[in-house]
Amino acid sequence: MAPTVAYRDTIALLTLGDDENRFTPDWLDQVNALLDEIEGSAQGLVTVGTGKFYSNGLDLEWLLANGDRSQWYVGQVQKLFNRILTFGLPTAAAVNGHAFGAGAMLAIAHDHRVMRVDRGYYCFPEVDINIPFTPGMAALIQAKLSPRAALDAMVGGHRYGGQQACEVGLTDAAVAQAEVVDEAVARLATQLGKDRGTVSAIKATMYASVTEALTISYS
Repeated sequence: MAPTVAYRDTIALLTLGDDENRFTPDWLDQVNALLDEIEGSAQGLVTVGTGKFYSNGLDLEWLLANGDRSQWYVGQVQKLFNRILTFGLPTAAAVNGHAFGAGAMLAIAHDHRVMRVDRGYYCFPEVDINIPFTPGMAALIQAKLSPRAALDAMVGGHRYGGQQACEVGLTDAAVAQAEVVDEAVARLATQLGKDRGTVSAIKATMYASVTEALTISYS
């Protein structure tokens, strides 16, 4: 299933897909097209996967088959991170299952993150698959975590279950599966109706160093 959008009152629910939701070039185009729609029609954004996965991140098979386009591909992924990081609406990731690598980075770019408490891991496995973080990706993670948590997550490659992810700041809440989307929606309730341009400008100022790293590393 391709990414889809539905609405709960004025909050857009962007479903990333129904499989591992890896970042294929087509998937990136589809998500960006839906974000274009959401920017003009909603007051808040919640992203969610289906079943076992929120997202497993980069499409490594595509990368291996298209090595000559790797710089372009990473640039497109980082543009998505930056778009979510500085989105003109309040955002929340409803982490329904596994969030690995770039999928975990996509979630951490949101204003809020809610994770299922009983199943699924939140993990940056790059150290175990010998893929160093780009400066932009490292800056994004470090902007949202304490130095200790960032070291354990990035250098240790630790797999965090729902409760532990909450304890170290990767997520803001760990709830039952049936409550993940509801809790994500609830966290946006007091932030709706703000001016989009102002919200985006404030986020861009807050995360100026991250934005610079994400846009310069692979421009």
